[in-house]
Amino acid sequence: MGDAAKFDPKSLRPATKLVHGGTMRSQFGETSEAIFLTQGYVYDSMETAEARFNGERPGYVYARYNNPTVSMFEERMALLEGAEAARATASGMAAVTAAIMGQLKAGDHVVAARALFGSCRYVVEELAPRFGVACTLVDGRDLAQWKAAMRPNTKTLFLESPTNPTLELVDIAGVAEIAHAGGATLVVDNVFATPLLQKPFELGADCVVYSATKHVDGQGRVLGGVVLASAKFIETHVHNFLRQTGPALSPFNAWVLLKSLETLPLRVAAASANAAKVADWLASRPEVSRTIYPGRDDHPQAALARRQMSGGGSLVAFEVAGGKAGAFAFGNGLSIVKISNNLGDSKSLVTHPATTTHQRLSPEARAEGGITDGLLRLSVGLEDSDDLIADLARAFDGARLRQAAE
Repeated sequence: MGDAAKFDPKSLRPATKLVHGGTMRSQFGETSEAIFLTQGYVYDSMETAEARFNGERPGYVYARYNNPTVSMFEERMALLEGAEAARATASGMAAVTAAIMGQLKAGDHVVAARALFGSCRYVVEELAPRFGVACTLVDGRDLAQWKAAMRPNTKTLFLESPTNPTLELVDIAGVAEIAHAGGATLVVDNVFATPLLQKPFELGADCVVYSATKHVDGQGRVLGGVVLASAKFIETHVHNFLRQTGPALSPFNAWVLLKSLETLPLRVAAASANAAKVADWLASRPEVSRTIYPGRDDHPQAALARRQMSGGGSLVAFEVAGGKAGAFAFGNGLSIVKISNNLGDSKSLVTHPATTTHQRLSPEARAEGGITDGLLRLSVGLEDSDDLIADLARAFDGARLRQAAE
């Protein structure tokens, strides 16, 4: 990068980092980042190959380990997050699995918030115990439960905030203090808040993970994930785990994510503004028994939201009358808003968590987490907010007419 000596990339503001951060240019001086589609690399001598493999000389050795395009994505995400290091993965769940399992061995103990995405809960509640790692699930909102769950062999704590799908908040600073007092680390899944609306490292987290499939891509195209932490954490717990198990991010997907990062601030700001308007409108509807949005004063943890988030985000949860039948009737009446279990997209998407993202949980576990049969999760996109509200209104009116006819 020819201008690298003119400024410190870490001193730049987020929007600038997301356009220029981590860029490496080839001898051709391309404007847009290059896609290096290659499995391996050529060395100028046997000695060079030996030096790269044993770590004496920097450079790339195999695409499963590292790749120039992927490196640019990792560097850009690290700059945005304020992390010393980052490792990209093939998906968000690969990032979660590496961040957690890379720290653990038989005999260890992990504490996690009960309100987790279904696959995340599987990792801590079912996968880890297969390898002799004990797990305790707690109500993430209750710091006393986190503290009571700590054991001498507790190695890491794991949470997401806001949670999926009920948008509960966890006091990240409070949990970090408990973790560190017990000699453990804290891993935070920050996907709902995005790197722009919440800074877990500033609140004491040791590791932050993302599904880049969500807001980072934001346009429904590719899968990706990333683990961010100190250089020591990445080297000790993540680097070799990923190198040996192989959930590598493809260079093409990394390139797509790099281009998406350039517009992340614009998209998050617009989607969050839309979500706030939609949440206010939903809260006024008689068909909605509760509306959950971190940016509203009636959120159960509104004070915590103001303390650790700089915005409400793009997700809204709401419960409609009539349980599953009512939720399905409403969802089937939508036109602009699409039915999909993805989130963070430019398109507004709605899903019914009890039958999709959290269907693996027992009815008791869903009830414990507030996932009722009438609950819907709405990921608000970039459409005109008035068009979205009109679409939601038509769906409510249509559902009411169908119910009346029945």
